[in-house]
Amino acid sequence: MTKAVEAGGREGRFPWAVAVLAFAAFCVLIALGTWQVQRLHWKEALLATIAERVASPPRPLAGIEALYERTGDVEYWPVTVSGHFLHQDERHFFATHEGRSGFYVYTPLQMADGRAVLVNRGFVPYERKDPATRAEGQVTGQVTVTGLARNPLTEKPSSLVPDNDPAKNIFYWKDWSEMVKDDGLDPARTVPFFIDANAAPNPGGLPIGGVTIIDLPNNHLQYAVTWYGLALALAVVVGAYLRRRRGSTGKPT
Repeated sequence: MTKAVEAGGREGRFPWAVAVLAFAAFCVLIALGTWQVQRLHWKEALLATIAERVASPPRPLAGIEALYERTGDVEYWPVTVSGHFLHQDERHFFATHEGRSGFYVYTPLQMADGRAVLVNRGFVPYERKDPATRAEGQVTGQVTVTGLARNPLTEKPSSLVPDNDPAKNIFYWKDWSEMVKDDGLDPARTVPFFIDANAAPNPGGLPIGGVTIIDLPNNHLQYAVTWYGLALALAVVVGAYLRRRRGSTGKPT
C-alpha cells in the first residue's frame, strides 16, 4: 500500500525538469529566430545600399580615393580610371564563372602620375591562365577602365580557404598587400583598393569582364520562419504531453 501511494505521488508531481528544459529550448529557438529577423533587416539595408551605389554614375578615381580616406569603404562604387596595363605583373585569383573553373586576372594599371591600381580585368578559363594563350587581349597603350571599386581584405576570410601561393601565381583570397608585394609595386604609390572592370569586351574575348557578384543571397526570412516554427512545434508537443500527463494522474482509481 505504501509503495503504491509513493508511486502515485511521483506520477502526480509536476515534471519540472521537462518544463525547465523545454522552456530553455523554447527561449533559444525564439532568440535564433529573432536574430535572423535582425539579420534580415541588415541584409535588406545592405542590398539597398549596394543597389543605390551600383546605379550611380561612375566617379573619377580621385573621388573614390577621397571617399576611402574618409570612410574606409568604397565597396561597389562605380569608378573610372585611365592608364596603361602592366601585363607582365598580372596576378591570378582562383575562381569559377558560369560553371567553369579558372582565374580572375588582376593587372596593375599605371596612371599618368606614376601610381598604380590593381584591376580585376575578368575571368579566363583554367587552360588560358598563360597570357601567351590570349595575347590579343593583352591590350597596350592608354586605356580607360570603368568598373566597381572593391574593398581590400586584411586577413583570410576563413580557415577553410587555402593559403595563397605567390610562387605559382595563384591567389585564393584577395590579399592586396601580398599582390602589391609580389608585383614589386610601392604600396605608398598604389591605390589601396581594387577595381573590378565592367563587362566591356576585350579583344579576343578574354578576359571576360563584369564578374562582380552583386546578387547576394538573402535567406534570413526562411531561417527565421524555421526557428519560430520549431519553437511553436516544441510548445505544442510539450503542452500536449503535460495535458496527457495531467489527465492520466487525475483519473479516479
